[in-house]
Amino acid sequence: MKAFSIEDRLVGGNYPSFIIAELSANHNGSIKNAIDTIRAAKRAGADCIKFQTFTADTITLDSKKEDFKITQGTLWDGRYLYELYQEAYTPWEWHEELFRVAKEEGLICFSSPFDKTAVDFLENLNVPAYKIASFEITDIPLIEYTASKGKPIIISTGIAEQADIELALDACRRVGNNDIALLKCTSSYPAPIEEANMCMIKDLSERYKVISGLSDHTMGTTVPIVATALGGKIIEKHFILDRSIGGPDASFSMNEEEFTAMVKAVREAESAIGIVDYSLTEKQAKGKDFSRSLYVVKDIKAGEQITEENVRSVRPGFGMHPKYYKEVLGKKVSADLQKGDSLKWDYINK
Repeated sequence: MKAFSIEDRLVGGNYPSFIIAELSANHNGSIKNAIDTIRAAKRAGADCIKFQTFTADTITLDSKKEDFKITQGTLWDGRYLYELYQEAYTPWEWHEELFRVAKEEGLICFSSPFDKTAVDFLENLNVPAYKIASFEITDIPLIEYTASKGKPIIISTGIAEQADIELALDACRRVGNNDIALLKCTSSYPAPIEEANMCMIKDLSERYKVISGLSDHTMGTTVPIVATALGGKIIEKHFILDRSIGGPDASFSMNEEEFTAMVKAVREAESAIGIVDYSLTEKQAKGKDFSRSLYVVKDIKAGEQITEENVRSVRPGFGMHPKYYKEVLGKKVSADLQKGDSLKWDYINK
C-alpha cells in the first residue's frame, strides 16, 4: 500500500510506524498539564500528539433522559454523557497554544473533530491530517465533510462492522480523498488483550486497500508490538503525565516511562522485521566458515579411492561443498592426503 504524507512524514509503505500520543482528556482541565504532556510525549519518542476537538454541546445533548445515561459496563457507568464530555473536552481557546508548543517540540499535531464546526476551526489552524474516532465512524456526513478538506484521514474501527467501514470509505472516496488509514481498535477501556484480534491489521489493509494500524486501549506493549509485526503503520496510545492526575481516561493511558518503553519495543520490532533479502551481510558470510564441507578423515595415498571411511562432511566450511559427496565417492586422489586436509578438486583425478 502506497504511503501518504502528514507534513514531512511519510506514513505507510516501508516507512517506520507513525506513533501517536493521544492527549484526550489527560490534561484534566489544566493547560499546564496539556503543555507538559506534549513535551513528555516528545521525550517518550512519539511522532505526533493528537487532541480531540469538541464541546459537550457539539457531541451530545444536555439531557437526563435514560438514553443519555452511560450503562454499558464502562468506567463511566452511571454518568450522563453531557457531564462526562464537559469534564473531558479540551477548551478550543487552548488549541492555538498547544499547536504552537507541539511545533516547537518538533511533533506533528492534529485532532479528532466531532462536528463540522470543529473541522472549520481546525482548518483555521492548518492541521495536516484528521482522525475520526471509533464512535463517529457512522457519522457519514461528518466523515465526508472532513475528507473533503483533502487531508489524510485516519479512521478508528472500534464499533464498526464491515458495512460501517465500507460506508466510511465510500464517503472519503466520494470527495476524492484516497489518503486513508484504518485503525483496528477495541472500544473497551481498558481493552482485554484477548479481544485485540490483531489479525485484522493485515486484513484491513488487504481488503480495503488502505494503510492499517492500531488504536490501542490494552495495557502494556504486547499489542503494539504484534500490530507492528503484522504490518501496522500507525500506532496510537493514550498518553498521560501521571495517572495520579486523574481524569476520565487516566486508568488506560500510558505514562512517559511506559510510552518510552513501547516506542523502543516497536522500533526494535521494526528492526527485527527487516526486508526480504537473501543476500548475506559480511558478518553472516563469515559465519559460513563454520558450515560443513568435505574433509579427509583418514590418510589417503595417491591413487587410492575416496570412500565413506576416508572422506566425510564435517565442520568447518573450507573444503568442497557437501553436495559433491556422492560425486567424489569412488574417485582416485592424485596426491597423498592426510587426516584434516580439506578436499579440493585439485586433489582428484579427472
